[in-house]
Amino acid sequence: MQVVYSDKKTGKTAQAIVQKEMEGQLIGRKIGEIIEGSVAGLDGFKLRVTGLSDNSGSPSRREIEGTRKARPLLGYGVGMRVAKHGYRSRRLIRGNTISADTSQINTVIEEYGAKSADEIFKKKEAKE
Repeated sequence: MQVVYSDKKTGKTAQAIVQKEMEGQLIGRKIGEIIEGSVAGLDGFKLRVTGLSDNSGSPSRREIEGTRKARPLLGYGVGMRVAKHGYRSRRLIRGNTISADTSQINTVIEEYGAKSADEIFKKKEAKE
């Protein structure tokens, strides 16, 4: 499982892989809830869950309860690219709850800890 965290102030984003023993703390949480940053290696931070993706790439929507997959009729929003005004279609979407099938959790930093922004968002080194 992977946690992608972003900072609203700077606009920077980074990701961390959650260890297997920490995944139990995330399972059952929903989109919109606040989780501890220690699961992603950010001690003292609070993260708000803003979105999910499962292992097949299906996004999650807040309106669909549970961990199930559904095919709702969509016209806009998550999981839909609108080509024309008024266009609607059925799309495969997952529910709003974190499960064992979740592969990516998108979050936003709500409360900051002791680490600075430079420590959290490390720059990639240039390849030669």
